[in-house]
Amino acid sequence: MMSFEYDALPGRVVFGSGRRRELADEVRRHGASRVLLIADPHDQERLQEFREILGEICVATYTDIVQHVPRAKATVAVSVAREFSVDATVSVGGGSATGFSKAVALELATPQLCVPTTYAGSELTPIWGISEGGEKRTGRDLKALPATVIYDPELTIGLPVEIAGPSAMNALAHATEGLYAKGTNPITSLMGLEAVRVLSVHLPLMCAAPNDLAERSHVLYGAYLAGATLAVAGTDLHHRTNHVLGGLFNLDHGQMNAVVLPYALAFNKPAITEAYARMSEVLGDDAATAVYDLARRINAPKSLAEIGMPADGIDRAATLVVAASGQNVRPLNELQARDFLQAAFDGAPPDASRFA
Repeated sequence: MMSFEYDALPGRVVFGSGRRRELADEVRRHGASRVLLIADPHDQERLQEFREILGEICVATYTDIVQHVPRAKATVAVSVAREFSVDATVSVGGGSATGFSKAVALELATPQLCVPTTYAGSELTPIWGISEGGEKRTGRDLKALPATVIYDPELTIGLPVEIAGPSAMNALAHATEGLYAKGTNPITSLMGLEAVRVLSVHLPLMCAAPNDLAERSHVLYGAYLAGATLAVAGTDLHHRTNHVLGGLFNLDHGQMNAVVLPYALAFNKPAITEAYARMSEVLGDDAATAVYDLARRINAPKSLAEIGMPADGIDRAATLVVAASGQNVRPLNELQARDFLQAAFDGAPPDASRFA
């Protein structure tokens, strides 16, 4: 007999080209009138566009955005929000901008509206992360769940392939991990498998034709499905490993996803036989091998060494990965964690028998 639990998360999604222009109306839907705009400062033209879209309801801007949301900087963002008595935040950008918005929401319980410009997916989850002292802490809290997400594929056109590709691999990781993490259920599995299909087909096409709006739309749609999958199902070895590595070595999150995902799948394969078989069917090959090959087809980084992880960091990371992955679908010890990290460090083809 089938038995499962499914908590449908609240939130509104607005998807379509040009729909960022509806942002001010979406803010007002939540009864807000004093917005803190959180955005990356490197694209001044886009920053100005969103100031104009929001108009007088944009009362402050925070742009000191970096990866992994360092606590000291998050504290400053909260202080700005308090100083200007904001009653909502709007984040424009990738997962880091969303992360800072979540930090404000956790402290002030203000509604968030997110306008993603990458395929990060965190805009759909109640998962938050804060880094401090070489450690990244994560958790789940409905206060961190954005109230409205506007997906406008036009905003992804300028995202360079070398960033877009790994960012979409992050989305693929959301979809695959969501198929077997603790909270998985038949509903999230439907979304996750569709996300795997859409991303595996359209990501290489998008990377080959980066200005094709239709392909950008497909990949953004896949990222949306993947984020919705992870939001309910939760995370497992893959994302928990990346949070450890990001906190320790400040590695790029998208690049880590492109590198680590095949090895996480290969390690967990014996414990996720049904989900693994379904992924493999959709991908047309062994799931870990297919993901490994996909990353190479789009010229994503091939190893942890390539993206800056020090070789002498493997032992230290292994200890923390074991501690962070205590509820992984397949328990692992430090020796297995070292082997898993060594394989990802070297970039060798994933081999489930290596982790038997």
